[in-house]
Amino acid sequence: MQFRVSPKTLSECSAEEWQARVDLAAAHRLAYMHGFHEGIFNHLTLVVPGRSDRYYQIPFGMHWSEVTASSFMEVGIDDGLVKSGAGDVERSCYCIHAPIHKALPQAKAVFHTHMPYASALTRLEDPRIKEIGQTEVGLSEQIAYDDVYTGPALDPAEGARLAGVIGDKTILFMANHGISTVGSTVADAYDRLYYTERAAQVQIYAMWTGQPLKQLPPPVVEKTERDFRDDQLYKGPSPSQRHFDALKRILDRQEPDYAS
Repeated sequence: MQFRVSPKTLSECSAEEWQARVDLAAAHRLAYMHGFHEGIFNHLTLVVPGRSDRYYQIPFGMHWSEVTASSFMEVGIDDGLVKSGAGDVERSCYCIHAPIHKALPQAKAVFHTHMPYASALTRLEDPRIKEIGQTEVGLSEQIAYDDVYTGPALDPAEGARLAGVIGDKTILFMANHGISTVGSTVADAYDRLYYTERAAQVQIYAMWTGQPLKQLPPPVVEKTERDFRDDQLYKGPSPSQRHFDALKRILDRQEPDYAS
């Protein structure tokens, strides 16, 4: 199957729009590199810069390993129609992502995956990330848990329901399903995806030993959470942006076509 590139992508994008496409393409390639993908399913979307009525989505059937900056369709948030580009709109992507983009101001980027370790936790009666280490504590305040699986998301009402569960959080554990992260930038959403999977992986490894998990004392948890909330710790780009920039440098060396 060939995916036609929209002429707008090649000649009419603003610099901000093109950078958004480059970053979102990088996120797809990195998610493939890190093993977060599942076939041609799951979805990483981003609101088009300067717009509130459309978002970027790859054509259904494109593998994440082949996504480039010019791959994306622009899809209407209210109607699910392709506004720019060409291809099929995967229904569950629209039904999950469009309502979240619309309802939550922090959700410029919405990343949904079935990445294995975090998704394994969603299959447990208690899927919670335990406060047993620094990374876990750093995430715990950001996580919302949806304890009800309702079936495939084929109606926008499901996305609206999920937006209500997320609220002011940035990570969603979806019962018997997978994970979603939201962020004001691609870097924020990807950083949360990356560290959620790392925390889930380490927790599952610890559980495999059969030994009791060593919970951190509440005063240590509270101090650690305060330290993570200290936005004066680093000057300049945020840690998530520095992380994402470092990951893009790997792609620049190994798969530079992502930015085309």
